[in-house]
Amino acid sequence: MAARTKARARALDILFEADQRGLNAVTLLDERLGDPESRAGNNPYTAELVRGVVAKWGDINAALTDYSQGWTLERMPAVDRAILRLGAWEVLWNDEIPDAVAISEAVALATELSTDESPSFVNGLLGRLAEVKATIV
Repeated sequence: MAARTKARARALDILFEADQRGLNAVTLLDERLGDPESRAGNNPYTAELVRGVVAKWGDINAALTDYSQGWTLERMPAVDRAILRLGAWEVLWNDEIPDAVAISEAVALATELSTDESPSFVNGLLGRLAEVKATIV
C-alpha cells in the first residue's frame, strides 16, 4: 500500500473518531502525534490532511451540502462524511494531488469501509466538486 494511501486511511480514522466523539480533529491528531504507540506520526501527510480539512471545515461542509443533492451532512453515514471531507480538501485545496487520484482514493476508502451505495455517491459528489472547483476556491 502506498504511503499516501496509508496516510489517508489514518487521517480518515482521526476525522471519523473526532466526529463521533464530538472532538476537534486537530486536538485528536495532536494527542496521537504525542503517543509513541500511535501510527499517525508515521507519515507527515496524515497531519497535513487532518489540519487541511479542519482549516477548511466550514467551506468543505458548505460545498458538500450545496452539491449533495438532497443529502444533508447529518443524513450521510459518518464514515462517508469523513471520506468526503478528506476527498473534498484534496480536490479543492491540494494542488499536489490530481483530482482523479483524490477521487479514486476516496472511492477506494468508501468501497472498503462503507455501504454498497457509498462508492458511487462519493465518486459523484467529489466529481461534481472537481468540475465546479473554480467557483468554490
